[in-house]
Amino acid sequence: VQLQASGGGLVQAGGSLRLSCAASGRTFRGSGMGWFRQAPGKEREFVAAISGGALRTYYADSVKGRFTISRDNAKNTVYLQMNSLKPEDTAVYYCAAHPNVLPTMTPDEYDYWGQGTLVTVSS
Repeated sequence: VQLQASGGGLVQAGGSLRLSCAASGRTFRGSGMGWFRQAPGKEREFVAAISGGALRTYYADSVKGRFTISRDNAKNTVYLQMNSLKPEDTAVYYCAAHPNVLPTMTPDEYDYWGQGTLVTVSS
């Protein structure tokens, strides 16, 4: 399975970005997908996840109401729409594929990871 994340960049506080993650190599619909992030000097943390059929979504409290995860199974792509960005959202963002249709919030339970895309939010 290969995951290719894109869409990161530099944005001012209050701005928006949309991350994309294109997947190949496994039946996409059968995999829950997650977004995680890692800031300098910090551990990787859960951001959002979506079930294989897109019926269930999960969010970290820190992004709830600002970020939206979605997926297009026809395009084998998962998205993370990030609005009202804050400087504390600055991190490398990773997409990951879960072996089950229902994802979890634990990084170790994901078996494939994208290369990461850097999001920098200036104050």
